[in-house]
Amino acid sequence: MNFVKELEKKASALGKKIVLCEGEDKRVIEAAARIVKEGIAKIVLIGNEEECKKVAPEVDLTGIELVDPETSSKTAEYANILYECRKAKGMTEEEALKQAHDRTMFGALMLKAGDVDGYVSGACHSTANTLRPGLQVIKTAPGISTVSSCFIMVAPESGNKYIPEGVALMGDCAINIEPTAEQLADIAIATADTAKRIAGIEPRVALLSFSTKGSGNDDKFFQSVPKVQNAVKLAQEKAPELALDGEFQFDAAVAPEVGELKAPGSKVAGHANTFIFPNINAGNIGYKIAQRMGGWMAIGPVCQGFAKPLNDLSRGCNVDDIVATVAVTALQA
Repeated sequence: MNFVKELEKKASALGKKIVLCEGEDKRVIEAAARIVKEGIAKIVLIGNEEECKKVAPEVDLTGIELVDPETSSKTAEYANILYECRKAKGMTEEEALKQAHDRTMFGALMLKAGDVDGYVSGACHSTANTLRPGLQVIKTAPGISTVSSCFIMVAPESGNKYIPEGVALMGDCAINIEPTAEQLADIAIATADTAKRIAGIEPRVALLSFSTKGSGNDDKFFQSVPKVQNAVKLAQEKAPELALDGEFQFDAAVAPEVGELKAPGSKVAGHANTFIFPNINAGNIGYKIAQRMGGWMAIGPVCQGFAKPLNDLSRGCNVDDIVATVAVTALQA
């Protein structure tokens, strides 16, 4: 995985400090040790030594900063930060102190306070539990209305004839369940930015559907085709410099011979490397098919739109996935 090694090398040069919130998970402990050993980032692991030794007795914890919300001198300070963020919503100081002991919330508060540069969680927590502290405390970046996600998909070593770069992006597969046309446009633009800034590829963005350029229509029922068509127009208006087109069936987006047949004259059809799904059903199913049946590595979900780098992990992740996600988080920082 030369692409992943390159990500890790770039991250190593930055010296960022990333918090991993799940010191109770063996995979996270193993990843933390490897990240520190290889110099990819500095790591704060939320947990305690006794717990880590019980879960992963063979792992050397040298160089990992262990922080336990139950005993940390920072917990009260972080609780005050949380209270200030949430008092307008009715949170009391007592509730803030109680929530500050939660590991995912504690990690988000570390990030809010500037004590770490990025946050990664989700190996043993749901996406909702992982991202809720981000939405409540970190909040969105200025001018951003849609928080979204994408996966950076890395081709198996055998390669893929349709993706010569060996890297593709897929969004949104984890956060927005049934995005509006406006949200789809935002997701497309944000994912293109991640493709360029983090993955280092020139994005060619395809908004996907079961229809290609009007070949199918469901406007009497779900309105999914008109929604994608509208999203394409909005995204093209917002980012006219982007190579972006649709709506495309997946084969028309990725296979040159099909793209030329179904969408002649399109600069994206048949050559896409950045794929925007119409909803989370299609996106989540799609990336997992590529991962499990196609052998692609899935890095992410990489979150887009937060004021500071905050990323989720799939609960099916392995150590390599966690290490790669930390590298991406460091690059976002």
